[in-house]
Amino acid sequence: MARKNRFTPGILQRAPWHVVDNQVTPESVFNDRRNIIKALGLGALGASLPGQVQAGIFDLFGEQKAKNPFTTQSLNYSTPRQFVLPDVKTPEDKVTRHNNFYEFGTGKSDPYDNAQGFNVDPWTLVIDGLVDKPITLDLQALTKRFALEERTYRLRCVEAWSMVVPWVGFSLATLLKDAGVKSNATHVAFETLFDPEQMPGQKSRLMGGGIHYPYVEGLTIAEAMNELPFLAVGLYGKTLPPQNGAPIRLVVPWKYGFKSIKSVVRIRVMDKQPPTSWNQLASNEYGFYANVNPEVDHPRWSQASERSIGEGGLFSAKRIPTQMFNGYGDFVADLYKNMDLRKFY
Repeated sequence: MARKNRFTPGILQRAPWHVVDNQVTPESVFNDRRNIIKALGLGALGASLPGQVQAGIFDLFGEQKAKNPFTTQSLNYSTPRQFVLPDVKTPEDKVTRHNNFYEFGTGKSDPYDNAQGFNVDPWTLVIDGLVDKPITLDLQALTKRFALEERTYRLRCVEAWSMVVPWVGFSLATLLKDAGVKSNATHVAFETLFDPEQMPGQKSRLMGGGIHYPYVEGLTIAEAMNELPFLAVGLYGKTLPPQNGAPIRLVVPWKYGFKSIKSVVRIRVMDKQPPTSWNQLASNEYGFYANVNPEVDHPRWSQASERSIGEGGLFSAKRIPTQMFNGYGDFVADLYKNMDLRKFY
């Protein structure tokens, strides 16, 4: 089926996944969480709230405790014409300090605080399974084998907050085509590094939010070969910091953020649906597909709107309506034709 909004060669056009300047996530950080909570008298209230609700309220505030920040490097990349946005300047502080990465802790500031000593060299990414040519990439090859480009995507968390991030990387489909996907392939599985010494949340399921590690995710082969899934090696023109998934992570912009697995060490092409971490933990709350859908609520909160993380303090997060497929329906809706998206959530 032909998709809408195709790009005309040679004509500057704005890609539908790009966002205008006034929608871009600002960079200032929510600081001093404890003092603000104390001043507002929310300490006792916080103790009585469920964990997910506390994450949504209190963890908007980042703490700056790291003394030796992880060093990022500038990347060489192009911005193809279909991705060009004139004079776009996307700040980064919120994106690098407001994270879900339970391998480094369950609080929003924990990944920044606990991941600064993370070592990504050496690193090995293996692409295997039902492929003609298995591939192994080291750290240098991650940024050299494929031409890098910048794409700005919306990020919608299942917790009903959102950001806009300029990623640098390459298409997942490009990698899979290079490996040669076999005709009987139906799914693609992804796996995060398992290294409890570097990732303290992996030392026990209690410390890591109940997840059975290593963290795993998956897509259908049709989803994986779509033009949008992106293997990001950087953001804001620099290599990824560890709290954002260094040195390589998946970005799937029409799905909830937990599908965009971080610090990937293996991509395996399969002929069956692979297990996924949050679905294993709570299948009634986190489905395999995890498409952004304002009409299908999480069992404990509405998905009809989201908090767009913005500049300022406690009350700065603007509430906006959530779009079906996070606004990427023209590119992905045909993947789910005739599917019951309430059943296959």
